[in-house]
Amino acid sequence: MDRILHWLKKDQYKHTFFLAWAIIGLIQACFTQLMDDEAYYWVYSQHLAWGYFDHPPMIAVLIKAGYSLFHNELGVRLFMVLLNVGTLVLLDRLIPVKNNKVLYLVLGGMGAMQLGGMLAVPDLPLIFFGTLYFVAYKKFLEAQDWKQTIFLALSMALMFYSKYHGILLVFFTLISNLSLLKVRRYYIAVVITTILFLPHLIWQYQHDFPSLQYHLVERNAAHYRISFTLDYLLGQILLFGPLVGWLLLYYGIRCTLQSAFERALKFSLVGVLVFFMISTFKGRVEANWTVMVFTPLVILAHQAITRMNFSIKPLLYTLPVSLLLVLIVRVYMVWDFVPGLKVRPEIHHNHEWTEAIARKAGDKPVVFYNSYQLPSKYMFYTGKLAYSLNNVFSRRSQYNYWETEPALWGKEVLVADKSKVWVQATDSMTFRINKHLYFMTVKPYYSYNLIQFNSPVKKFEATVGQTVQLKLGVSSNYNIPVQLNEEAPAIIAYGFWDNEGWNELQETDITLPMVVQKDSVIVPVKVPDNPGLYKMKMSILVKGLQPTHNSQTMVFEVRP
Repeated sequence: MDRILHWLKKDQYKHTFFLAWAIIGLIQACFTQLMDDEAYYWVYSQHLAWGYFDHPPMIAVLIKAGYSLFHNELGVRLFMVLLNVGTLVLLDRLIPVKNNKVLYLVLGGMGAMQLGGMLAVPDLPLIFFGTLYFVAYKKFLEAQDWKQTIFLALSMALMFYSKYHGILLVFFTLISNLSLLKVRRYYIAVVITTILFLPHLIWQYQHDFPSLQYHLVERNAAHYRISFTLDYLLGQILLFGPLVGWLLLYYGIRCTLQSAFERALKFSLVGVLVFFMISTFKGRVEANWTVMVFTPLVILAHQAITRMNFSIKPLLYTLPVSLLLVLIVRVYMVWDFVPGLKVRPEIHHNHEWTEAIARKAGDKPVVFYNSYQLPSKYMFYTGKLAYSLNNVFSRRSQYNYWETEPALWGKEVLVADKSKVWVQATDSMTFRINKHLYFMTVKPYYSYNLIQFNSPVKKFEATVGQTVQLKLGVSSNYNIPVQLNEEAPAIIAYGFWDNEGWNELQETDITLPMVVQKDSVIVPVKVPDNPGLYKMKMSILVKGLQPTHNSQTMVFEVRP
């Protein structure tokens, strides 16, 4: 017993701090229902692959490992909690001379990091492997031997497999120390990283680089709004706070530097924050996209306080309030004690609404329109088959790439949508979590997301009103023969849109049975009557259902 007490008290109760952090995280993980994105990533884990539409595969692998041990929320989040605590352990080792009291105050003031430390989202492995990358980089600066070269390469690859944003840490590290360009083994580390990351790059190539298409093209806003930038700035203060985020950022930026390693930390901190602030001019930036600077910020803030004699009183005086706010949110995450509060209502009452839909569906699979969240939650909490059918006017998701549709072809299916525009509703249901869904039954069901029309040319020029004979390749990504509805053949269509919105979808005289066995098809495409820069997508229209995404985005420059 004395040995255990000594271990707990060692280094100003550091082990007690880490142990308490882990236990609280495990309890929270066990009793908090899944957020929408967590359920979506759980579905990832049921379809392991080298890549996904939104993210690399690390999150799926970690969820798969945890869920194999516990078939509940704890299983989904188990390795997130472990990585979160592992991040603190690595971070602690990165500070050579530390004041544990200052470290506790800094971490205690970061409410979002305490609350989010158990969520099954790609940010958690990114933070951990980003911290591991800084450990590897520090060792590489000390000894550029083969062991540290391989360690650096492995840490970069694991970081990239967690989330693409990790490349920013490598970039700003290089900018902070351009002498790395003269180090032969740094190039070797980059080559090894590329080889390790190659399976994911091959997956992207085989699927026409959907992640790049989505993040660099489809996510851009039509017009800049000042709220994009203001929301981002406020989000950063809250992300690293809520009360002392501004102060920690100030400390981190003001910190004097004493080594090349600390210069890399500061370049990463400032570089990432500025990069995403500039990105707000292209569209909305989520506050959590900067989480990879968690470790640089904590280290630099700690060093600024201890090295530059900054006062810890603001951290000390605000700590009780910060912890009280965290406690209130922790309780809310488990117990909906404020019914009707529209703050993450998705973490409550999931058993209630999923079971209600399951009773309504009976043995029928459920197809949800334009939502990756609802089918993911439905499958997790009921164990029954569901699918997301995303229309061409909405964003795509990984459901556009999974081969789920053959299990639905020809069957009776319950279709659910938040709007009755596309649903000939026979019934509707309202749930406590601000969801109102309309339902209709479709029999037989057919949809064809995995049939794609491809063009080697992505940009075209035409004059207003011109009809372009567009030659497109036809590919089926199904592993079985495509099943057709001969009584109501699907129709090939296309649609244009610009910054003002979508033009009306145009149907062609071409039906799916006419092209499904062919390698290519010529589609007559009539360009808009007004000059401008337009985007265009092909679509397949199935009677009674919404038109689907059936091509990558093509660009048309329409001249007078």
